[in-house]
Amino acid sequence: MSRPTALDLPETVVARRLETSRGAFAVLDAAPAAEVPARGTALLIPGFTGSKEDFTALLGPLSAAGYRVVAVDGRGQYETDGPRDERAYAQRELAADVVAQTAALVDGGGPPHLLGHSLGGLITRSAVISEAAQGRHPWASLTLMSSGPAAIDASQQARTQMLLDGLPALGFDMEAVWQVMRSLDAENSEQPDTPAAIDAFLHRRWVTTVPEQLMATARQLMTETDRVDELAAVPLPKFVISGEVDYAWPVPWVDAMAVRLNAPRVVIKGAEHSPNAERPAETAAALIGFWSRD
Repeated sequence: MSRPTALDLPETVVARRLETSRGAFAVLDAAPAAEVPARGTALLIPGFTGSKEDFTALLGPLSAAGYRVVAVDGRGQYETDGPRDERAYAQRELAADVVAQTAALVDGGGPPHLLGHSLGGLITRSAVISEAAQGRHPWASLTLMSSGPAAIDASQQARTQMLLDGLPALGFDMEAVWQVMRSLDAENSEQPDTPAAIDAFLHRRWVTTVPEQLMATARQLMTETDRVDELAAVPLPKFVISGEVDYAWPVPWVDAMAVRLNAPRVVIKGAEHSPNAERPAETAAALIGFWSRD
């Protein structure tokens, strides 16, 4: 679970609803200050159990560099509603949402940069491949952050299976599942020292996430096939970034994926699965360097 290190929003950030052809999505929309030359737009897609707040610490430095940055809650995530039907969260449906979100952001300033974190990387990859198959290329680039070539590592599949078993066993009661997870973390000494405000946010985000969204996306993480060659064939600049350690996709897997994509590769020192939250300054600098390349 990604853990934001701060929830306070920069003055230039607005929490709002992004109206699209596929419904409204909760977003954090960060615009550059009036005196800052505009350099483009970026759409940020969060990962499994995540939300737009996972990118809060990136919004300030990226907008200060001249980028309008929009971080989104996908359907069924936190503040974006979703149906109680797993079919609504098939990867093709989530990818189509990304396409609709992109279309809603295009305002004459050119195609936006697209970034997917973790599960968001699989979803954005699917969106890019499906649009390219139709001869459409609506993005300026694709960044895969802490996302891998196929299904997650076997050890993480075992943890994910516990969630798949536990949700229906507890009647899809998100509060009950939260309490069980906290108990397990405490028993295994895995519960981090989290500030009260962040802990309250994590609880609120968990209980407001649609359980069917978690069920469907958990299965995607466990069954995703290798589509790296398909993505490599799409004529779009690509960037691969991760922390030094990753429990979902081991770093050597991510390294090899970047080679197959012929993509620049950056490892953020001192970060693990969420460099966006764990080392935001270094992560923002890497993104700005890629987005502003000649």
